[in-house]
Amino acid sequence: MQLRDRVVLVTGAGRGIGRATALRCADEGAVLALAGRSVGALEEVAEAVRAKGGSALVVPTDVTDEASTAQMAAQVESAHGRVDVLVANSGIGGPTAPLWQLTAQQWDDTHAVNVRGVFLCCRAVLPAMVARGAGAVVLMGSMSGKRPLANRTAYTSSKSALIGLARTLAVEAGAYGVRVNLVSPGPVGGPRLDAVLEAQAQATGRPVQELREEYLQGSPLHRVVEAEQVASAVVFLASDQSGAITGEDLNVSAGATMY
Repeated sequence: MQLRDRVVLVTGAGRGIGRATALRCADEGAVLALAGRSVGALEEVAEAVRAKGGSALVVPTDVTDEASTAQMAAQVESAHGRVDVLVANSGIGGPTAPLWQLTAQQWDDTHAVNVRGVFLCCRAVLPAMVARGAGAVVLMGSMSGKRPLANRTAYTSSKSALIGLARTLAVEAGAYGVRVNLVSPGPVGGPRLDAVLEAQAQATGRPVQELREEYLQGSPLHRVVEAEQVASAVVFLASDQSGAITGEDLNVSAGATMY
């Protein structure tokens, strides 16, 4: 078990990649703390973790709120004494429209979750990691942070920001034994991808299936990514097997992005 008895805090743990990551970490022996706004979904994941014989603490959190993220860290540390691994997974897709049609509020809302939220969660847990001289942080990026995705400038710019955040934070935290890495998934099959394709279809007037085929053709494997495959990459970066890896951006994109 790669994460036996390690306290792993996963934000956005109620669905999709966050849910898959929580369950995969449980399989590896982790003690889970599940953070996010959808308490009902978090409780369902917690029950699934407990059904595996694991431990899961539900921590209602708004990652965009400074007091809420501070309380999140305090609650986990009170319950378990520490946070060994932060998986900063919370994120939203943002609007689908050309930049000149976006409102400032749409832009701000996307960056509030995808960038400010990551900053606040990292800042909440890092002081204790630094003091302890150990820890791992895994940020959830996207291949869209490195390649164009028409009508999604708010989202792609927010994910691009995480690349710089991960690299710089790795330099800042490395002297204290804390590693920081980023995972950049390709299109992950599921409701969120379906919603993105439907929004793109409405914005461009093209059929959903045609847009889906474009996604598939971008992959040498001609496939989308499974959330469980992203979760496996997160476990690797959180574990001692990646002890010499920090500041990296790991693509899990079925080859759709290779840089």
